[in-house]
Parts: sequence; C-alpha cells; structure tokens
Amino acid sequence: MAKGSHLKAVDKHELYQKSVQNPEFELDFIEKTFREIRNRRPYAMREDFCGTALSSCEWVARSPQNHAHAYDIDTEVLDWGRANNARDLTPKQQARLSIENCNVLSVRQSNFDACQAFNFSYWIFQERKQLLKYFRNVHRSLCTDGVFFMDAFGGFEAHKTQKEKREVDGFHYIWEQEQYNAATAEMHCKIHFQLDNGKKLRNAFSYVWRLWGAKEIREALIDAGFSKTVLYLQEFDDETDEPLDSFVATDFAEDYACWVGYIVAIK
Repeated sequence: MAKGSHLKAVDKHELYQKSVQNPEFELDFIEKTFREIRNRRPYAMREDFCGTALSSCEWVARSPQNHAHAYDIDTEVLDWGRANNARDLTPKQQARLSIENCNVLSVRQSNFDACQAFNFSYWIFQERKQLLKYFRNVHRSLCTDGVFFMDAFGGFEAHKTQKEKREVDGFHYIWEQEQYNAATAEMHCKIHFQLDNGKKLRNAFSYVWRLWGAKEIREALIDAGFSKTVLYLQEFDDETDEPLDSFVATDFAEDYACWVGYIVAIK
C-alpha cells in the first residue's frame, strides 16, 4: 500500500501495523533486556496473539540464527500476514518461521528462549484461573532460562470511557474506550481509522478486556511458576511531560493519567 496522503485503499491490517505496532523497538527491547538478565541473546521466539505475525517476520529477518513460532486463533488475519508479511521474507527466512492457527492455551511446542504477548491481547482472559492457565502454558514452553515479555497500561484515565485521536502517516488513528464496568474492570474498546481524504473505517477492531493491574499480573506470574518479575515503565520528559522512547525498571509509578509499560517474567 502506498504511504502518506497517497493512501487510496482501506486495509485495516495495514493501518493497524502502521499505527499500533513497532516491532523493531519491541524486539530491540527484548534482545537488550534478555541479554541483561541472562548474559546471552535469545534465538527461539514465541509470539502469542500474533495477528499478522509482523513481529515474528521481523525476528527471523534479523538473524540467520533466529526462529519464530507465531500463534493466533483468527484464520483471516493469519492468512493476511502470510500473504503480506511472510511473503517478503527470503525462502531461508520463511523456513525459520511458523505461523499457526492455534489457541495460545493449547501451545505444545517448547524450549523457547523468549515469549512475547503484546498489544494487551492477553487481557482477553478476564478470570484469574484463565490467566494462570495461560501463564503456566508459557512457563512450560520456555527453556530453563527463558523470559516472558508482555505489555500493560494503567492510570486513572484507563478506568473511564474516552477517545484518543492521533495522526499517523496519511490517516488518523482513533482509540475508543467505549464502556468500562468499575465493578468487574471489564472494558470494551474499539479502534477506528480516518484517512486524510475523509474516508472512515469505524469499528475496524473491537476488544472486550479486563483491565488488569500490574500488581495482579505480577502476582499471577509468580503463582504460575516464574521466579521473578520486573516492571519497566515508560519515562516522561521532565520539562514537557511528553512520553519518551525509554523504559526504566521500577516498583513505583507516579499517579499519571495514563502509563504504559512492559512486564518481564523470568523463569
């Protein structure tokens, strides 16, 4: 698809990749953090809730030693990823990539160095027993010194209905928290897109999640068998209060309207 104001067709997966995903940054974070923790680099990657498998494709393209297994239950989005992302890889890179239609609770492969579950997709598990079952599956699938990477967000604005509009290259990305149940922490969220030519794509993606707290997630990870967890929060510019492309390990968060971070679980 063409970039910028030349966007003519509305392809929701293309728009999602441009506005939501940043695999280069995330994989840099995984490699750097894994090396700091284990004093080596990871090679075998498990990508859960992979969608178009963009991150796994980037992973196998990074090094001839890298392998990736990407899992999702949505056949349509997996097919799109195979046709639009995997096809750009060389035959040797494709041989080190597996894109599978599979429930992440049922993954049987093992001996992964790292597992990633990004874009908050694991919040689909609204009951703690479901979350524990998932975390235990990940723990089992990792090698003896494996590390699990996931993201999380919070802050007082996360607990209310709202819309956030952000300009991207050639279109606007709109994040909507449509409903929030304060008694159950269940939230209904949607993503809309608006092209610069005025064309709109409403309800491109819809989610029903539980807004899990960072402490809840970390406690569940320990109960699932992980030895230690670390919270990495995004830093802010002291003068402008704008978010920075850096994350720091901490157990304290300011009472910000919104925070974003990574939770790292060490086997």
